[in-house]
This record gives sequence, structure tokens and C-alpha cells, in this order.
Amino acid sequence: MEEKKNPIQVADKIFLVMETLAQNGPMGLLELATQLDLNKTTAHRVLSSLHHVGYVAQNPENSKYFLTLKILELSNKVLEKMDILDITAPYLRQLMEFSGETVHLVQLDGVNAIYINKMESDDNSLRLVSRIGKRIPLYCSGVGKALLADMADDQIHKIWLASHVRKLTENTITDWETFLETIRTIRKDGFAFDNEENEIGVKCVATTLDIHDPNTSYAVSVSGPASRMTDDKTDKLADKLLEIKKRIGPI
Repeated sequence: MEEKKNPIQVADKIFLVMETLAQNGPMGLLELATQLDLNKTTAHRVLSSLHHVGYVAQNPENSKYFLTLKILELSNKVLEKMDILDITAPYLRQLMEFSGETVHLVQLDGVNAIYINKMESDDNSLRLVSRIGKRIPLYCSGVGKALLADMADDQIHKIWLASHVRKLTENTITDWETFLETIRTIRKDGFAFDNEENEIGVKCVATTLDIHDPNTSYAVSVSGPASRMTDDKTDKLADKLLEIKKRIGPI
């Protein structure tokens, strides 16, 4: 009877276990089964399968399961195949050297943007906590607002309603009409600001890239501590971002 089960259901459980371990860190069998509402036997079977292929290991001291670095190797192989990284890398480096700040490349991922490349300046001792693979909400980030500004208002509204819009800082915009007015300004200017809306003490300037990908969209940003991201500096960075966008050109 086991052989006749829908393989899609099995895949659902496998990826759910992996995502839960990635979110929570090491977990015991009973803890994992309870959280996912799986019976203990099913959870053990899924974990045993993942252990067999090397994606999960078990700590012999506390019997807890955790993801191995094999999942990271898989994601790195995917990133290696993305031509967009090779194409944009020299321009990201130019932005980093020009600004002396951290430069990010992101791609659209549902109601979030996901970091797919990051370059940090060696000149600054202060490092941002962003990392490749991390997701950031569209509604409260520079790259996110830049990506949204390229969409129609009705599409933006759907994403707004699907997002968990809340005050991450005192500067986070949570009123729809105010947000839409901000989007209209971004469309006019060609770039977006994050004025400590996602994290206090961090500002950024962002713009989208003219890359024709039917599956996703891309944006680039320069981020730094608010103390260094003065109005004069962000104005210069906005001009530089638009220059870089033009130089990369339609792809």
C-alpha cells in the first residue's frame, strides 16, 4: 500500500521538514512531529530518508536532527548557473567602490525580495546582517519598493494584502494610500529609498534592473548606516545607481 501513495504528498512532507529545520534549527523527532502535525512514524521515515541522502544529520548526544551543509551546496550550484550574477558582478563592485558601502542584488520572490549577491567594502568596519538567501519584505525595503513601482497598482495592492504589513520601525509605512503615493514618487524618480523602514540605523537607495526575465525581476541597492547615508550621499548614490542601470542596459 505504501508504494501506491501519491509521491507529491511525500514530497510535501520532505520539504516541510527541511523548511522547518532551516527555520528552527536542531529539533527532536517528537518535537518536529508535533509541530508539523505528523505521526511519529511518518516523521521518522522522512528524517531517515533525508539522513540517507545526506541532507539531514543527527546529533548523537541529544538525538536532535539538523540540516547539513549539503543544502547550501545545492543552492550554491543553482546560483553558479545564474548568468545574471556574472553579468552584474563588475557593476556591483563599481557601486561598492564608489559608495564605500554594502551593495546588494535581489530578485523578486512573491511578497519578498531575496538576496542573491552581496558585496561589502573593506573600508568599513561596520557590517550589515544581510546575507545571500535571506528574504526581505517588499513593502518596507528599498529594493522591494523599487520592484513594486514597476508593477501595476492592482498587482501592488494584491501583494500588499498578501503581506504581513506591520510597523517594523517607527518609519515603516503601513497606510495603503501613503504607500501608493510613495510608489508614484519612485516611478517618477526611477529609484527608491529605505529610510530606516526595515531596520533602525540602516538606510538604502535602490533601483530595478532592465532584465527581461519572464519568471522574476531584479533590483540593486546600496545600503549603509544612517550616520553615513546623508541626504547628499544618497542623492549621489541615486544618480550612480541610475547610471549603472543604464550601463547594464536591457538584458
